[in-house]
Amino acid sequence: MFKITARTILELGSELISSDAIAFYELIKNGIDAGTKDGVTINFNIVLGRRDYQESKSQTLSAIEGKKPDDITDLGDLKEMVSGKLISEAGNFWEIATDLINKADSYETLLDALEMVNNMNSITISDTGSGMSLRELENVFLVIGTSSRKKDIDFAVANGKSRAPFLGEKGIGRLSAMRLGDHLAVRTARANDETYNLLSIDWSEFDDATKMIEDIEVVPREGKKKADPNFSGTDIRIRKLNSDWSEKRVERLALDDFSLLVNPLGKISGQRIAVFWNDKRVHIHRLDRSFLSHANALIRGKYQIGDNGPELELRIEVNNLGFIHPKEVSIETATADVLHGALVGPKAKRRRMNKRDIDYSALESVGPFDFELYWFNRLLLRKAESTGDPLALRNLLDQWMGVRLYRDGFRVYPYGSENDDWLELDKTALASKGYSLNRIQFVGQVEIRRLQNPQLIDQTNREGLRQTPEEAILKETIQFAVERLRDEMKRVTKEHKDATETLIADETQTIDLEKRMSTAIQSIRKIVPKEHRDVVEELELMREEFARYTAQARERIAEMEKDADQMLAMAGVGLMVEVVAHELTRSAEDALDLLNGLKQKTVPDEIRRRLESLRASMTSISKRLRILDPLSVTGRQRKERFNLDQLVGEVLEAHEAQFERHRVRLKILLPNRPVEVSAVKGMVVQVLENLISNSIYWMDVERQRKMSFKPELTISVENHPPRIRFVDNGPGIPKQYKDRIFDLFFSLKDKSRRRGLGLYIAREAAEHNGGALGLDPEVLNAEGRFTTFDYQVVAE
Repeated sequence: MFKITARTILELGSELISSDAIAFYELIKNGIDAGTKDGVTINFNIVLGRRDYQESKSQTLSAIEGKKPDDITDLGDLKEMVSGKLISEAGNFWEIATDLINKADSYETLLDALEMVNNMNSITISDTGSGMSLRELENVFLVIGTSSRKKDIDFAVANGKSRAPFLGEKGIGRLSAMRLGDHLAVRTARANDETYNLLSIDWSEFDDATKMIEDIEVVPREGKKKADPNFSGTDIRIRKLNSDWSEKRVERLALDDFSLLVNPLGKISGQRIAVFWNDKRVHIHRLDRSFLSHANALIRGKYQIGDNGPELELRIEVNNLGFIHPKEVSIETATADVLHGALVGPKAKRRRMNKRDIDYSALESVGPFDFELYWFNRLLLRKAESTGDPLALRNLLDQWMGVRLYRDGFRVYPYGSENDDWLELDKTALASKGYSLNRIQFVGQVEIRRLQNPQLIDQTNREGLRQTPEEAILKETIQFAVERLRDEMKRVTKEHKDATETLIADETQTIDLEKRMSTAIQSIRKIVPKEHRDVVEELELMREEFARYTAQARERIAEMEKDADQMLAMAGVGLMVEVVAHELTRSAEDALDLLNGLKQKTVPDEIRRRLESLRASMTSISKRLRILDPLSVTGRQRKERFNLDQLVGEVLEAHEAQFERHRVRLKILLPNRPVEVSAVKGMVVQVLENLISNSIYWMDVERQRKMSFKPELTISVENHPPRIRFVDNGPGIPKQYKDRIFDLFFSLKDKSRRRGLGLYIAREAAEHNGGALGLDPEVLNAEGRFTTFDYQVVAE
């Protein structure tokens, strides 16, 4: 049997609870769990600040030892200095403290008076809940890790209750009192008790390394008769405080923490928290929801488990991006397969990136949750272009900024604190172009529930949730939603700000206009008198200047188109380099495993087989590198005549090992005669590579979801006009995303592969050859989703 030292209690209390705010939260939570009728009241009675107490004590000890400070000449000076530090707002306590100091007739009695004054400082947390009987003080309050609440919560979970009976369940929250001070006094009573029940604990006694826990006697006792026979509730009074609780610090605590203990965006809980400093009410700010109406954009999400598995419903509103555009509202629902691809992704990929392995089942076991995030453009606020008073809005944003996590309406620390970036918004914003969606621009909350999210459990030190697959799903869901918000903001910008008319839509129009101008000028010259010929010459000069400017404009447009093609080419090569790097890494790892295995093998045939396997891997890489060659920037710009079905065969051959590894059954349908095309070969290869990569990813996702799933890929080459039809039996593309999948930076893949470049580059490459890439609207799977890409290689 384990033996427990007295110091273990300190480890569970003051040294495990990492902040004063969390200590208060635990004690407030206990009052609410007790069923308090009037909320929780916190009274700070402070007559001498801790720093002033320590300084006065040090000076008094120095005087006792004959080392009087330079500015202290005698006992009277020291008493006057101490009296000047007493807080007059403490009322009766100030009068008592002043009297104690004045009566001190020696340095020793002054030191005693200082100790008594310091002991007058207290923090009292009161509730009017059920209270505790004498027996409960001994068998529940003094039992660390009591299981009574845990059993009630487990029962509620098992019986499908909608709300947890308690906020806390570990049975150690009461120890957080020692974080605030060294002495605890409990006064409590049930309604049927005649007297108060008292308990007194001096935590400093537990700091003796030689004592075991049973060596320290802590015994509840009966107190005085209750003033109100019907009273029930608990007062927890903490003395010998460990921090300096000035009025400003308490106000800051109320502003930064107490105002956020209860979800400010949720329903009114009805649980009042009242804070007093020396009988003066400290204001706890409430969020005025009208402030949120000034948000430039927002996203609301509801994650739920339906009959067909998990789904995420998102509502995105883009209100004001700093330029003229209509309010845009987008509502979409990501179903189980989309969530699997976006939040989980292929297991092998997660392992290679040293990410936590998340099983698909976590998408359901995480349970339902809601969130809403409001985005404010601080740049617009600085420019005073927002509605309302910009300064007031900035101040409100400074106070409420952050995305906090709440369970059953009460905060889970430290999420959303000043220095906490649990969603990695700052990191993502730095790496992203365009709109900066970092944590200082968001006001938001995520709401979970103890009974509906049983796997989302706090760490013992209250520093966040335990790292579990469900916790990862929660986090990555919010990150995915933020990415979708960014996508919509980029779309609105592209459609309403970046959309500009082409300077010269058609070269023939400008040439025709020049001819008409020249003809008109010649006609004018014939009828204008000689004395006015200078006007005609001026018109001719204007025509020539117009012709020169249009020629320059045409040249500049051609240069810009060339630059755009170069950028497209480099982006495509970049993606292919990533693919080849992935293959090289995988094959290098396989080769290393093979060579390590050869060390212990002496049979020549075995060695020969393993070397053959290694050779096959290297051959696959060689083929992939050969495919990369026509994708070079120079290679992509040259049109040439080639056999389309032969090129398709070469590309697919280079993927044979990948298809085998991913268990993909490949079906190729070719026409009776070769299909000859004149196009940039590298562009065609780029389209095929991106479509293959996309299919492999989503068929991997589907295979993880469905044990019986067998990936199939069908590629058919057709003529008149030359086209490639690309079909897989993966989950398909939901109708709500059919117009978005080709947008720049739009992606539904998991975070590690969420580039949003592949299909965008593929379509651009197709159009570069005069062709087109799109979804076949006539072909749908059983779920009503698109499954077929129709790639017209060149114009007919």
